[in-house]
Amino acid sequence: MYKVIFLILATFLMFGCQAEEPQKASETAKRYPMTGKVISVDKAAKRARIEHEEIPGFMEKMTMDFPIMEDWVWEDLVPGAIVYAELVVDSTAKEPYWLEKISISAAPNPDIAQPEVKEPEQIGKEVPNASLTNQDGKRFSLRDYRGKVLAVTFIYRECPLPEFCIKMSRNFSDAALRLNEDAENKDKIRLLSISFDPERDTPAKLRDYGIGYMGNPEKPDFTVWQLAVGPDAEVRKVADFFGLKYEIDEQDKAQFNHSLVTAIIDREGKVAKMLPSNRWSADDLVREVTAVVNK
Repeated sequence: MYKVIFLILATFLMFGCQAEEPQKASETAKRYPMTGKVISVDKAAKRARIEHEEIPGFMEKMTMDFPIMEDWVWEDLVPGAIVYAELVVDSTAKEPYWLEKISISAAPNPDIAQPEVKEPEQIGKEVPNASLTNQDGKRFSLRDYRGKVLAVTFIYRECPLPEFCIKMSRNFSDAALRLNEDAENKDKIRLLSISFDPERDTPAKLRDYGIGYMGNPEKPDFTVWQLAVGPDAEVRKVADFFGLKYEIDEQDKAQFNHSLVTAIIDREGKVAKMLPSNRWSADDLVREVTAVVNK
């Protein structure tokens, strides 16, 4: 009996004490040098929020959370520190992106320009019109939303990164579910996700995509949140106005390198608010669109 217990305990200790294997990148992973300033850290989750400089060929300057697998960094990775790292992007991995080869400077780097806080130039300007087709195959234009407050973001359906299109769609769908229950504002607010991948994002596929986020396949309700696609020239017209950048990844033509833009447009078709990159939640979106309704 004691021998059995000993064997069980020995087996438990042997396997229980093994360190978790660090995530390894596949041969198709892409790597980009990155520099940024640490905003906050979550040691337990092994993540750091970093305000990074532009990553040429991949993304513009923004602030987002990055997984970090290396345990040694957590003693020195503190808010205000400057980090130099390699961003690994691997859509086949459990974590589709993370940081490696990290070096840390505890003091702010004087060579890194601090971002200026200023109002986006689009505020108060009228959004250019564009002809699009929604998830039900219905043609419409952005002018058709006049009289309602509209929040618009840009996505593509096959984006693999959880902090990019996936987060935008989750926030929009969650906000739509809340607004569907808001009798006072349901008819005053609309949400629109515009795809910049017209070759693959057909209206029917966008419909299935939206249903997947809302979780109501039997009675899908696209009254508040709609998804749309249009000719590249039409989408580019609006994207350029907002400063959205997107282009096919030459190393993997199934993916896009792109920035993030989300805006709130008032009843007259003018920009009332720009939401910062991916640093907002469904609650933030509902609060902001409701505030514009009540102006």
